[in-house]
Amino acid sequence: MIAKMKKLTFLIYHKEYEAFLKELQELGVLHVQTAQEGFMESDSRLDQKIRQVNHLHEIIESLSVVELKNDNDGDAKNAEVYVSKIDELTDALHVHELDIQKLRKDVENLAPWGDFSPEKVKGLQAIGYGMNFYICQAKDFKAEWEELYNAMPINEVKGRIYFVTVTPVNVQPDIDAEQLQCPRISLGALQQQIEEEEQTCVQLKDELSAIGRQHLSDLRALENKWRSSLAFDEVVLGTEHAAGDKLMVLQGWIPEEKEEQLLTFLSGKDIYYESRKATKEDNAPILLKNNAFTRMYEVLTGMYGMPEYGEFDPTPLVAPFFTLFFAFCMGDSGYGLVLIALGFFLKHKLSKSLAGMMNLVITLGIATTVVGAVLGTFFGVSLFDVDLPDSIKQFMVVGKIGDTSYDKQMLLALIIGVVHICIAMTVKAICSTVRYGFKESLSNWGWLLLVAGFVSAGTLSFMNVISEHVTTMAFIIIGSISAIGIYLLNNIHRNVFVNIGAGLWDTYNMATGLLGDVLSYIRLYALGLAGGMLGGVFNQLAFMVEDAAGGFWGVVCCGLILVFGHTLNIAMSCLSAFVHPLRLTFVEYFKNSGYEGKGEAYKPFAVVKNNNN
Repeated sequence: MIAKMKKLTFLIYHKEYEAFLKELQELGVLHVQTAQEGFMESDSRLDQKIRQVNHLHEIIESLSVVELKNDNDGDAKNAEVYVSKIDELTDALHVHELDIQKLRKDVENLAPWGDFSPEKVKGLQAIGYGMNFYICQAKDFKAEWEELYNAMPINEVKGRIYFVTVTPVNVQPDIDAEQLQCPRISLGALQQQIEEEEQTCVQLKDELSAIGRQHLSDLRALENKWRSSLAFDEVVLGTEHAAGDKLMVLQGWIPEEKEEQLLTFLSGKDIYYESRKATKEDNAPILLKNNAFTRMYEVLTGMYGMPEYGEFDPTPLVAPFFTLFFAFCMGDSGYGLVLIALGFFLKHKLSKSLAGMMNLVITLGIATTVVGAVLGTFFGVSLFDVDLPDSIKQFMVVGKIGDTSYDKQMLLALIIGVVHICIAMTVKAICSTVRYGFKESLSNWGWLLLVAGFVSAGTLSFMNVISEHVTTMAFIIIGSISAIGIYLLNNIHRNVFVNIGAGLWDTYNMATGLLGDVLSYIRLYALGLAGGMLGGVFNQLAFMVEDAAGGFWGVVCCGLILVFGHTLNIAMSCLSAFVHPLRLTFVEYFKNSGYEGKGEAYKPFAVVKNNNN
C-alpha cells in the first residue's frame, strides 16, 4: 500500500535558513520539493560538485573489487589526499597502457622481418653498401630483382612478400614496390620494452589495490559527505524567495507516521509552517508500506516506476504472481532446493544491503520446490515415472488432456494467464472508479464484465455445470449489458455516435491484444519444459559416460557432467525465470491494469550514510 503523506510549507528568515536546513538534513524525514527541479547551469558551482561526486563514485566502483583490510564506517577527513593519489596513479596507468598498445602495433609491423639488429644494417654503409626494405604482392615479385639488386625474400604473409635488397650506396634500385624505412629498433628490444611497461602497469595496479584495501571505507565516507553537501546545495538553489528575498519558502512531504517526529523537532524553533493532508491532485512522493513478503518485491515495482499518489500500489499483486511465474519457469523442485541452500549460504556472506535480497531468493526457491513437485520434475527426473504412491502422483499436473495431444501444463499456463489478465482488468476498473468516479469508468467495467463473464460461463459449460442453453443465454445477457458500457456510455460527455465509433476501435484493439496477451503466458510452460528436458539430457549423458567408462573414472566423469550440466541449467533457468515473468508483469499485467508508473519515490532530505557494511 501507499503511505499517507502530509504536505508542509515553511517560512524561514534568510539568515537562519542554512542553519535550519542543516538540522533538517540531520533529521532526515522531509522530502523536499524544490522550485527549480531539473534546472542546472552547466558552469555553476553545483554542476562542478556533481562532476566531482560522480568522479569519486567511479573511483570507488573501480576499487570495490578489492578485499578490505578493515570494514569500518571510514573517515572522510583525509580521504581527498587519496583521491588525488588515485588520479595520479590512474593517469600514469593509462599512459603506460597506451604505450603498450603502440609498442604492440610496432611489434605487429616488425614481426614479418624477424629479429635483427638495425645497427648492423646501418653498418653496411661503412663498406659501401645499403639495404632497402620492400613489400609487394607475391604475384608482382620479379625474379630478375634477385640478380640485379640482390633481392632476398624474408617472409610471405597473406599473399604479400617482405624482401630486402643489398646494393652499392650509389645505386638506387628501380623496383615497383612499397619501400619502407629501416626499423629503428629490433623486435627483441620492442618485446623487452613491452615487458617493462607491463611490469610498470602491474606495480601501478598493486598501488591502487593497496589504497583500496586500506582506504576504501574512507573514500566511501567522503562520497557520502559530498553527496550530503550536494543535496544541501540543491535544496538551497531550489528554494523559493519571498518578501524581497528576506523570507525563504520551503515545501516538502512527510509520511503521516513521521509527522510527530518532525513536529517535535519544530517545537523549540521560531519557524512558521503549515501542514495539510496530501490529495489525489497533489504530486506527492510515494513511500510503499507493505508486509515482509510483499516488501521483497518492491524493487520490481521500482524498476518499472512508482504509482501516482491517487493510484493503488501494484506490489501486493505483483508479489504472488511473480513468485508463481518464476517457479513455473524453473519447473524443477530440485533446483528450488538449490536456490534455498544458496540463499541461506549467501545471506551470511554478503553485506547487509545485499543479504536482504537473499530472502527473495529463498522465497522463490521455496515456491520453485513446491511448483516443481506439482509439475513432477526433480533435477531433470520425471517424478511421475518414479515408483511413488498414487496418493502423491494425483497432485502432479503431468501428461495430456484426455485423449488430446495438448499438455496439461500448457493448459495450466493459459489458465493462469486468463486469471492474471482478469485481475488486471478488475484493478483497472476499480482504480478508475476511485480516481474518476463510476460514471467515468463504465467502459472499463463493461470490458471486465464481458471478459470475466464469458470466461466464467464458458468454463462452467465446459465442466458440464450448466447446460448449453443456459450458456447461450448467459452469453447474450452478459454481452448485452457489457455493450451498453463499451459502446454507448464509454464517455458520457460525448455524442453517442462518437462513443459507438470509439467502442468499435476499442473492440478491435481488445480482440487482437487480449489474444496475444493470453498466448504470451505459454512461455511459462515452454521455459519449464525446456529446463526439464535439458536437465534430463544431462542425466542421460552422464550415465551413458559412466556405463562406457566404467569403474572409478566412470563415476567421476558422471559426477562432473551432472554437476556442470545442472549448474549451467540452473543458471540459464534462473535468467529466463527472472526476465520472462518480469515481462509478463510489465507488459501484460500493467498494460491491462492501466498502470503507468509515473510517480516519484519518497527520498527524504538526509545526510547520506554508508550502507555497504
